Amino acid sequence: MSMWWSLHLRREAASVPLARRFLLGTMETAGVDPDISYDLSVALSEACANAVEHGGGHREGSDAGDADGFGRTDELPGRASGQYRVTAYLDGEKCRIEVADSGPGFPARRTLRTAVHPSAGHPPDAQPSAGHPSPSAGCGARPKEHPPAMAESGRGLCLIQELADHVHFGNAPGRGAVVSFDKVLKWRDGALLMVS
Repeated sequence: MSMWWSLHLRREAASVPLARRFLLGTMETAGVDPDISYDLSVALSEACANAVEHGGGHREGSDAGDADGFGRTDELPGRASGQYRVTAYLDGEKCRIEVADSGPGFPARRTLRTAVHPSAGHPPDAQPSAGHPSPSAGCGARPKEHPPAMAESGRGLCLIQELADHVHFGNAPGRGAVVSFDKVLKWRDGALLMVS
């Protein structure tokens, strides 16, 4: 048995705990191990917070109107309006979560990373975009590349990489940033998705 769901959420701070609770409730009902559920819920919270903070506005040169697919016409970056989408897929082996927004997206270079084996040999992007931070900035394998200890932001993408098994930061054509990550699931005894 497998299941999936998709939420369209407003780019407001209150949507982050809502998405997290929805995921935790789904995983508890399905019988996912609480430690795995917690890791995925923290990663989801970070991806949602990033979409809320950076996921609005249009790319320069994009058509006006409903080009972003979220039914929104125009918006200034940084304002708490507009929407983003969270989709989760659970099956007997893994959970995959995708958070897509309608902002300017990530810098041109995209990376595929795994939590166990970070992308070695690829230096961070020198110039992150004004919208989303660079997925590789500050998340290298060496501790000196992490954000400063007292920094108020900049750790979200690093946390996602540490908590998930596979992570992809990318851009949907004309639709903003997409953060997708997955994790191999562990199940409690008698879990619903394992009984099939």
